[in-house]
Amino acid sequence: MKRSMKKLVFISLFCLSSMATFSQGGGVESIALAAEDAGLLAKNYVNPFVKGLMYDMNSGWYTTAKTHNKFGFDFTINPSLSFVPNSEQFFTFVPGDYQYLSLPNGETQIPTVMSDSEHETLVRVSIPYEGGLQKVAEFNMPKGIAGDLPMNAVPVPMVQVGVGLFANTDVKLRLVPNVNIADEFNFNLFGLGLQHDLTQYFDVEKSLLNVSVLAAFTNMKATYAIENDIGYENVEVNNGEAEFKMTTWTIQGIASLDFKLITFYGAIGYNQGKTTAKMKGEYILTYDLESAGGVPIGEISETIYNPVSHDFTANGMRGTIGTRLNLGFFKIFGDYTFQEYNTLTAGIAFSFN
Repeated sequence: MKRSMKKLVFISLFCLSSMATFSQGGGVESIALAAEDAGLLAKNYVNPFVKGLMYDMNSGWYTTAKTHNKFGFDFTINPSLSFVPNSEQFFTFVPGDYQYLSLPNGETQIPTVMSDSEHETLVRVSIPYEGGLQKVAEFNMPKGIAGDLPMNAVPVPMVQVGVGLFANTDVKLRLVPNVNIADEFNFNLFGLGLQHDLTQYFDVEKSLLNVSVLAAFTNMKATYAIENDIGYENVEVNNGEAEFKMTTWTIQGIASLDFKLITFYGAIGYNQGKTTAKMKGEYILTYDLESAGGVPIGEISETIYNPVSHDFTANGMRGTIGTRLNLGFFKIFGDYTFQEYNTLTAGIAFSFN
């Protein structure tokens, strides 16, 4: 229970940063038993959560196409929720994609981290060894965590500041200095955006219709200390760490109708994101030795280092519609983005022109 709660805390923290955990069941370290197959198995399991984070991080940059006057500024709090398609709550186990893995219970579908399934899939590892023997182990793939997250979606709250500086251009900053919690969770984040007014180049009524263009990127790094799972003796971990490095960028054209009490805004653009995930440290793995006929012979231990390293990508077109209620300098807003993982963003802002 304690380990599960710690991992849920990490997921919550990654509402500000990155992805959570490969496991709530046998322990994140157990996936190292999959040898060369560990990277692909981990990638398939955590992929929808990582992609959801990348779509979240490209959201919430604006609530109007209108830029600030010089030295005008805003402070915005804008949580986003990216909805994982039902088709990505499970992934298909294709035996030919793996060298040493099988599902002894005959299953073909494994829950991803963003499934609401309580099922833990048993995975069998069988690696050829000298003299015709086999190194054998079993572990449970973890269940999904979607039921513990709001609306079965990947959440990311974001805080940003925007300032009007030059040529009808706003500079937007997202910054979280390095945060360390209990010597187990670390994350930092930096994002920079530029929103430039295009209305100034056309003969239109600026007080009502505004058009602008936005370009923005966000970098984030997060780490989670991997500990030995009490009661799981097949893997011993020294200096274990899960590390996630994420970079996203977006470019969008924005239009808005800015009335005194209400603003209607929309945008169309393009997203791109890349995440590198690594499982680092020293892992002492214990396998059963079996004969070709499956007769137990004994045990064998071996040590490996940094067993997982994989890249994730997310990219594609996006379209956003939204509205903002203007109560003087206080704003309340919400918008919805249509993309591979549709995303809902809502929040508040304090804006001074």
